[in-house]
Amino acid sequence: MTEPLFAVLSLAWLLWIALVAVGLILERRSPAATLAWLLALLFMPYFGFLVYLLFGPRRLRRRRLRYGRARERLIQSTRDLRPDHAIPEGFPNAGLERQIALLLARIGQGAPVPATGVTVLETGDACYEAIETALVAAQHHIHLEYYTWQPDPVGVRLRDVLIEKARSGVQVRLLLDAIGSDRVNHRFLKPLQNAGVQVAWFNPIGLRRFRLKYVNFRTHRKIAVCDGQVGFTGGINISDEHSQIHRGNQAWRDTHLRIEGEPVHRLQFIFLEDWYFATDCAPFEDEFFPRFAATTGHWLQIVESGPDNNRDAIAKLYFAAIAGAQRQVLLATPYFVPSEALTTALVTAALRGVNVQVLAPKSSDSRLVTAAARSYYDELVSAGVAIHEYGPPMLHAKLMVVDGRIAAVGSANFDNRSLTLNFEVMAVLYDAKLAAWLARSFANDLCCASRYVKPGRRATLGQRLGESTARLLSPLL
Repeated sequence: MTEPLFAVLSLAWLLWIALVAVGLILERRSPAATLAWLLALLFMPYFGFLVYLLFGPRRLRRRRLRYGRARERLIQSTRDLRPDHAIPEGFPNAGLERQIALLLARIGQGAPVPATGVTVLETGDACYEAIETALVAAQHHIHLEYYTWQPDPVGVRLRDVLIEKARSGVQVRLLLDAIGSDRVNHRFLKPLQNAGVQVAWFNPIGLRRFRLKYVNFRTHRKIAVCDGQVGFTGGINISDEHSQIHRGNQAWRDTHLRIEGEPVHRLQFIFLEDWYFATDCAPFEDEFFPRFAATTGHWLQIVESGPDNNRDAIAKLYFAAIAGAQRQVLLATPYFVPSEALTTALVTAALRGVNVQVLAPKSSDSRLVTAAARSYYDELVSAGVAIHEYGPPMLHAKLMVVDGRIAAVGSANFDNRSLTLNFEVMAVLYDAKLAAWLARSFANDLCCASRYVKPGRRATLGQRLGESTARLLSPLL
């Protein structure tokens, strides 16, 4: 390489580093994350460039103007979804419940509303049966949004139900994530499309227009809405990995919710926002948001978060619930890679005398995540946090119970990817009976877990190096 060419390439590289540095600084990440990216780009000019394109950009340019118009149209179309910070009458007047509900309402999540029915679904087979029943009963529309839909026996069976409903005149919309559902191909989708099902992809991956940068911005949500009256959300994807019928004792352990009543409006709203983003089309009909008679059922608040805003609602939910706990925190998650703030919240709660218990897989489906998770264990155990390693099989439930009164179930893991990089949804339950049910479920899962004990002797250098290296990558996990 001639010296002039080398000089030109070096200058171009330094100019690119400077431009990216300005962008990173303006994003206002944590100082540690910003410095880590700058050092990676400086000392790994080629590999660092590729990694940055794949994982670096944090803010999604979500066609904000059109997206904002769609959101405003939906808000104006239904009084139940207007951004009202007022907590309804009948909700607890004091305590942690009101504090969390007010926090979430003030960051755009809507006020808690009573559900006419909430059913906890603790196996994949029970979940698929309940979803199929709701699909068959639907008369006007079916809206589905999934991170993973596999073309396996479970996925094919539910696909065929959708085909029959579309042929009978029901509106069916299916929104799939382009990475999580990458096994779905044209052959699988063609019968759906021939029957009239509308299928859309969330952030399709491709080289065109540098879409590779969207590898971070996935819809990890699991949402099903039937006639605007029955909704489902939780951790269970459409895959036989969750089915004991197909996988036997190796079926993943997970938790899902079937919800009836007014909270379904919020799930519907989130789906329609995501559908508009994926298709540039914002369908709206009065039947999407049916009216419900006044009820005094289970208080519930649907919470969403994503990289299109800086509210970080689910991260704030986790932090506020743990920081405000007085007696007990039960946390189940398949990916336990907490931020500094959430680590501090767990440690502080345990040192205050709160019974903090964490349930995570002994071996997740990602060896890197498992290694990163274990790098946090000793610090937490030293503070009094009880950590339990589940399985095999794989634990995939995302669950939190606080003080036996508040619970949360949804799609968000306890890691940076779920809390800042992906689109997620959680259902917060302000109901002692449902919280007690989920606490018993947590206790039952402990029977299939072993408690982590801090090793009596220092781990090998290789093990410590591996876990520490994985921890460095935690912002990407």
